[in-house]
Amino acid sequence: MNKKISRLLEPNLKLYFFVLLAFSAAAVVVKPVLGVVQCAVTMVLYVYFRNTNQKRKQGILQYIDSLTGSVETASKSTLINSPLPMMVYRPDTGEVIWSNESFLQLAGVREHLFEIKVADAVPNYSSRWLLEGKQECPERVEMNGRLFRVYGNLVRTGKGQGQGLLATTYWVDTTDADHIRDRYTATRPVVSIITIDNYEDLMKACPDATRSAVLAQIDEKINTWASAAHGMLVKADRDQYIFLFEEQYYAQFAADRFSVLDAVREIKVGDSFQPTLSIGVGRDGDSMADLYKYASLSVEMALSRGGDQCAVRNKIDFEFYGGRSKSTEKRTKVKSRVMANALGELIADAKQIYIMGHVNADMDCLGAAAGLCSIARKRGKKAQVVMDVEHNSARPLLNRFQDLPEYEDVFVSGSEAFLKMQAGSLLIVVDTSRPERVEHQQLLESCNRVAVIDHHRRASSYIENAALNFHEPYASSASELVTELLQYLVEPTDLLRAESEALLAGIVLDTKNFTMRTGGRTFEAAAFLRRSGADTAEVQRLFQNDLSSMISRYTIIRQAELYRDDIAIASVEEDGVERVTAAQAADELLTLKGVQASFVLYQAGSDVSMSARSLGEINVQVIVEALGGGGNSTTAGGRIPDTDVESVHQQLIDAIDQYFEK
Repeated sequence: MNKKISRLLEPNLKLYFFVLLAFSAAAVVVKPVLGVVQCAVTMVLYVYFRNTNQKRKQGILQYIDSLTGSVETASKSTLINSPLPMMVYRPDTGEVIWSNESFLQLAGVREHLFEIKVADAVPNYSSRWLLEGKQECPERVEMNGRLFRVYGNLVRTGKGQGQGLLATTYWVDTTDADHIRDRYTATRPVVSIITIDNYEDLMKACPDATRSAVLAQIDEKINTWASAAHGMLVKADRDQYIFLFEEQYYAQFAADRFSVLDAVREIKVGDSFQPTLSIGVGRDGDSMADLYKYASLSVEMALSRGGDQCAVRNKIDFEFYGGRSKSTEKRTKVKSRVMANALGELIADAKQIYIMGHVNADMDCLGAAAGLCSIARKRGKKAQVVMDVEHNSARPLLNRFQDLPEYEDVFVSGSEAFLKMQAGSLLIVVDTSRPERVEHQQLLESCNRVAVIDHHRRASSYIENAALNFHEPYASSASELVTELLQYLVEPTDLLRAESEALLAGIVLDTKNFTMRTGGRTFEAAAFLRRSGADTAEVQRLFQNDLSSMISRYTIIRQAELYRDDIAIASVEEDGVERVTAAQAADELLTLKGVQASFVLYQAGSDVSMSARSLGEINVQVIVEALGGGGNSTTAGGRIPDTDVESVHQQLIDAIDQYFEK
């Protein structure tokens, strides 16, 4: 070792002295006196260099020896007197080699742990993390009632056949810190907003003498439920409560799936009316303002999904509980009038107007877009419909519009609209509020003025920061919503016959010929369209199918099986089933006696698509959402990527079982 250090420290100047001596010898031949003097000086310098270098080398070696000894002494002292408990052992055999006094005190051992196993000193401790190359144990280790975070490293010892591994571990007591952290997490505040969904209808249904009694029952149910959390419940308005509680009680509420929803629904008013609640919960916020914001968004989400449910919002996403009951119509014409005026102003100020629906547009989507085109035409603007004219479910209706002069160059692709879009453009999204479901996502992301008109129950992902959001989950269809706007913005004579029939076709499609999800406003919208020139016979022709489609539909129906006696499930493993055919088959299955809901699964390339229908007693949206789909309580669907029908069938069975276990 000293020889290596010597060679490292010694400058290689011998070559230079040799060259100087050679030049001095050459000078002797030319000028003897000068050459002799040069040789003498060179030899003197070489001797001086040798002596000085030898002394310098000895000084450095002495310093290194002293430093090495000091380091070894410090290392030994650190191992023995370290304030951190330490243990050295062999991870392959579990044999303890050495431990310091601090570790002995923690382990409760008076003598050293030589030649005993680690498992005897620290039960339930594993060295796997060290063998995996980690320097910190991923889990806390418990020893004598205390919790420790363990750090360590591996060292190879010996050579050849005697080579082995030695583990040095350092034990940090985190019991108090973990307790403080757990206490902080458990006591973090949670803000909840509780709203009585149908307060106005409830007051109308109650006789004057029983109103106070019914409200008292609701108060009692909510107070009884909230008392378990020892929180603060405040009645902020006649139909709204603010509930603050700690995080440690949230798991209990989630486990019983916010049972106050069922408790309040059990209150009977008259023969058939019952109150329902919508609950919005805000968790995991950085401040009380954030928690209240999350709770407000949650209760808005719960109401937009039909009410009678709880929506929970944290920093990342929403969670939903309840939502199984049949939603009732809860709309006012005041909102339609306000939305109509706002939409008219947006259209008047827009430089360009684009109307976009969901992927694989259907008649409801195209009918709503046609109605908005008539509003733009009334304002002297030309709107363009972003739609894939090759892949859609509204081919008969699309062919009629493409033959009209008013619709020349109206239909454009998403890429074409994206390239043509200018600043100040307005994008109106119809029949969907989910950004991942629109025809062209880049177009949506690039436009800063967006209006949304949708009737589906809101999902956890939705278009945020819209300039106008006309979202009515109680409406039958997007065509119905657009028809309500038309009544305030155009005259019946301003509508083309094809436009009025397209809107009526959209309503007929989503209501299954006015048998599902219909309210008084639905028939009012249909009456307006009839006055605008819609021919019901022409609308019916739009829904005619050819013989091959009918055969395909009944082929799907033949493969249906009953589950839980009232749910029909048809699983088609063959590829090539059309989306419209599958949807029609799901509708047809509902005509079977005793069937309350139907599901059709079919292979679509490498993915599996699904159509779900219900008569209203079973909320198919809640079931389909568990598989990544969406829709509303009676009509839903989804597409599960990179899977097969058999796997999705089992997932659907599990989702149905979970739905009924709630």
